[in-house]
Amino acid sequence: MSDIVTTLPSRPVTAIFPDRRAMGEAAARLVQDEIARVVAAKGSARIIMACAPSQNDYYAALIPLARATPEVWKKVHVFHMDDYVGLTADHEQSFRNYLKKHFLDHVEVASFSPLQAEAADIAAEARRYDAALAAAPIDIISMGIGENGHIAFNDPPVADFNDPVRVKVVELDPVCRQQQVNDGCFPTVADVPKHALSLTLPVFAHAGLLACIVPTVRKAQAVRDTLFAPVGTACPATLLRQHPRAHLFIDADAASLLPKR
Repeated sequence: MSDIVTTLPSRPVTAIFPDRRAMGEAAARLVQDEIARVVAAKGSARIIMACAPSQNDYYAALIPLARATPEVWKKVHVFHMDDYVGLTADHEQSFRNYLKKHFLDHVEVASFSPLQAEAADIAAEARRYDAALAAAPIDIISMGIGENGHIAFNDPPVADFNDPVRVKVVELDPVCRQQQVNDGCFPTVADVPKHALSLTLPVFAHAGLLACIVPTVRKAQAVRDTLFAPVGTACPATLLRQHPRAHLFIDADAASLLPKR
């Protein structure tokens, strides 16, 4: 990737890979090493994991690393960052279901704390999960970026760098809902739920380390904006430029709109 401009921002630490597999493997090594370090230092780790097709290569690479170090992962407490309001845990497109299928069914962890997106009182569920997150620092977040630059479901219309809560109910914007169709998660936009529970931007800002995994050409504009657009809610992922330990892993397709020499 020698034609990519060398003057990328110092934050996040950005690494460009020729393909998704290499990208996922590098991200998995970073997260595995950081989890091992945190567990050795503190006796346990609290991590938040993303649930989206963009994370598939990362989880495929992380599973064997985690299975090779069960003594570490049995001390890891797992949270996730969002889910569709109204979907049950066994729904095919529930993010809880995704995370179990792609990671948790293969690796033993200390605990998994899911969002109960089908709760009758969704505002109360947001408060419950907020309290669970607040109980101790979050050490690591593995994450992606949406086509509209969102982090979790903090789409530009609802994103707030100074959000007073850790978890909230959000209305998904049209670009976000279309992305779910583009990703093959739903057949039409009409099938995509209109509301979700989402962790807010301050949760990401205060985490110990961010590992952001972003493949495909459909994310190329969001990657460019993340690195070069003004920091703000027009592209929530610009938060990565403010975090002291943020890492961005992208494949060649996602890097395709970065400035050339």
